[in-house]
Amino acid sequence: MLDIRALVVLCCLAPTPLAAEYYPAVDGSEEAVIVYSSLDEALARPIIDGFQKANPSLAVDYLELQTLEIHERIIAETDNDERTADLAFSSAMDLQLKLANDGYARVISGDFSMPQWSAWRNAAFGVTFEPAVIVYNKAAFPNDDPPRTRAALAGYLRDDAANIRGRIGTYDIERSGAGFLFLARDAEHNRDIWDLVRAMGGAGVKLYSTSSAILERVGDGRFVLGYNILGSYAQNWAVNNPDLGIVMPEDYTVIMTRVALVPRAAANPQLGQRFLEYLLSRDGQEIFSTQARIPALHPDVEGRETATSVQGLLGTRIRPVRVGPGLLVYLDQVKRERLIRAWNEALTAQ
Repeated sequence: MLDIRALVVLCCLAPTPLAAEYYPAVDGSEEAVIVYSSLDEALARPIIDGFQKANPSLAVDYLELQTLEIHERIIAETDNDERTADLAFSSAMDLQLKLANDGYARVISGDFSMPQWSAWRNAAFGVTFEPAVIVYNKAAFPNDDPPRTRAALAGYLRDDAANIRGRIGTYDIERSGAGFLFLARDAEHNRDIWDLVRAMGGAGVKLYSTSSAILERVGDGRFVLGYNILGSYAQNWAVNNPDLGIVMPEDYTVIMTRVALVPRAAANPQLGQRFLEYLLSRDGQEIFSTQARIPALHPDVEGRETATSVQGLLGTRIRPVRVGPGLLVYLDQVKRERLIRAWNEALTAQ
């Protein structure tokens, strides 16, 4: 297995947060729960507000970090006998599972009414239900539907390559953890995925490490579409970008979940568990769905942004990424390099 620590330079052991926000307790108390998270602070804000309304005596110290930084920081602080976050919440399912598998997470007791595939040994817990989608600019398809399957997308890219060259975007799988995960799942579910990758290469696909870079370009018309984009971010962009359309692929749709855990060396593990319980509660899941516009996983939460609604639309076409040891495969260096090599060869094939 790959030792992730070997990939990270020393500065990553004490990273500068992308955002660090301190939310004072409602009643003025000083006790604070420390959260390391990869979720944009702006999207996390309503969730934090809801937690504090339910826990008015707790402040929240929220550090937004890159997914690899969360992983490395917890390892470094634990191994150095230092206190670390009370809760770690990340979209890097594989890295979170590795923390749990390697003994860096606490076992949490409780019945959280979540799908069996979304938790592992009461140590790593999925809390969202987020599809990988195709995004498109509506003005680019005035008379036709956008492609709704991978085969249709490959055909569109080949047929219109000259007209759309350089106006397609997707993740750079060597820099984006979500992009790598989604492609790995594509390779497992679709033997013809490399036809699509070759078609993207032929159309001059542009590669990015973040969702926002692609969504911005699709929304303003510089790009006609983007592939395998995290649907939660696409939904939030679409609110203020009416020209941005979203397709959940009809052949199959990969579903990922953000994974939360309470670190073994948490400064206040009881507070971390309380925050985790809120994330998994019906009230917390309602806020994910209605205010953060991130599809909720809880089966009793109703509305558009929920697992129930997505499953109602797609039925057996959904392909959830199970929270379990299978995720560790994506950290194996040999298998990772093999997938990246196949990706690069397909992109450059003529």
